[in-house]
Amino acid sequence: MMASMACFTVNDTFMKLTAGSVPMFQLLFLRGAMVCLLIFATMGRLGKIHFNISRRDARLIALRSVAEVLTAYFFLSALFNMPLANVTAILQVLPLSVTLASALILREAVGWQRMTAIAVGFVGVLLIVKPGAEGFNVWSIYALIAMCFVTARDLITRQLSPDVPSMTVTLATAVAVLVAAGLASLTEDWVVVTALNYGYIAGSALFILGGYFFSIQVMRVADVSATAPFRYTGLIWALLIGWFVFGDWPGWMTQLGAVIVVATGLFTLYRERKLAR
Repeated sequence: MMASMACFTVNDTFMKLTAGSVPMFQLLFLRGAMVCLLIFATMGRLGKIHFNISRRDARLIALRSVAEVLTAYFFLSALFNMPLANVTAILQVLPLSVTLASALILREAVGWQRMTAIAVGFVGVLLIVKPGAEGFNVWSIYALIAMCFVTARDLITRQLSPDVPSMTVTLATAVAVLVAAGLASLTEDWVVVTALNYGYIAGSALFILGGYFFSIQVMRVADVSATAPFRYTGLIWALLIGWFVFGDWPGWMTQLGAVIVVATGLFTLYRERKLAR
């Protein structure tokens, strides 16, 4: 989980460094092409790939791929227009959203204490988003929408059969983003990409592959309540990289909101483990 968070945050950094100089869909297409090349170049080294899977798993992979495509669009739209730490802080509500979705969709029992924690966590998100006349902008909503699709993606991943290789899911995800971005890029003018930006895109492709692989492994083989606290290490990475690379440091309200979200998330996970015992 810590490796996944580190990879995703470094990937976000490389993508943000190209913001404005390369259209988003062209950027996603080029990154997707590089990710696919990396997967084929490392064929068999990160895990086997085959498509001898059931129709149920094929449908789940297709749904997961759609969720990943939508996540990429909404998240990058927010990332290019918000500080890295702010976007990442909003995504820290994920353990709470997964718990809530499990109750609403999977009909899992969620007690009043955990529901209270989810409500308090939502207050923390409001402090980060700042829905007032001065602090509010549409990109905060984009980040929240991305969080919803990440929640859907993770819930779908947990429904996959054990015999589906993780690298098959990784490849399907990369191809889905590649195809969707390629089609969408036909609606915008492509630009000449500089050598520096190609370097950023290559670095992004390398780390997004690691993020895909580690996150799929985690969601399939590990207990959510045991690994979710380590998801918060992504916020530490985002704060440090945002400060050193972009010179951004979130205000006190964003910091307070992040602390509330993390605290309520940890409490929710504590309650889950206690009930499991």
